[in-house]
Amino acid sequence: MGNRLSKIVTRTGDKGTTGLSSGERVPKTHLRVQAMGDVDELNCCIGLLLVQPMPDDLRGPLAQTQHELFDLGGELSMPGFELVKPGYLARIDAEIERLNEALPPLKEFVLPGGNPSAAAAHLARAVARRAERAVWALKADDATVSDLVPQYLNRLSDYLFVCCRVLARLDGGTEVSWKRSDAA
Repeated sequence: MGNRLSKIVTRTGDKGTTGLSSGERVPKTHLRVQAMGDVDELNCCIGLLLVQPMPDDLRGPLAQTQHELFDLGGELSMPGFELVKPGYLARIDAEIERLNEALPPLKEFVLPGGNPSAAAAHLARAVARRAERAVWALKADDATVSDLVPQYLNRLSDYLFVCCRVLARLDGGTEVSWKRSDAA
């Protein structure tokens, strides 16, 4: 693939529109642009997570997730074009299954935190949920959005939660359990 972005500053968005990969220009407030932005932010959060300490058996799959999210964002930028494959969901399901085997059952709600790695994973999980909501809003307005796109984001947030649980245990750490407040 050649140089696709030869010029970054085009000034074409200065009046509140942006171009989709189809060539169509839409308002920057369009549901599609919102969903694309939330997916981009999610990918940034995973990038932030990947610079944290973690086992290699988490790092590789999370790096693969960034590539899949880039495909997902590309699909959102090209209405009617499908890039997300069923194998993406199967991979995440297998990772969830693999990681869950070593984790104890949940006894209480888990709060974000524990250590920097777990906190970064919790942030990514929350942004994944927002991206999923944005895609569902787009899908309600545009039937060309593949069912796999919001399904992938839903499964990804589950996977990120399991990663949070694994990462909280790094170096003998623990998860932060929610405790009901006694304040009235």
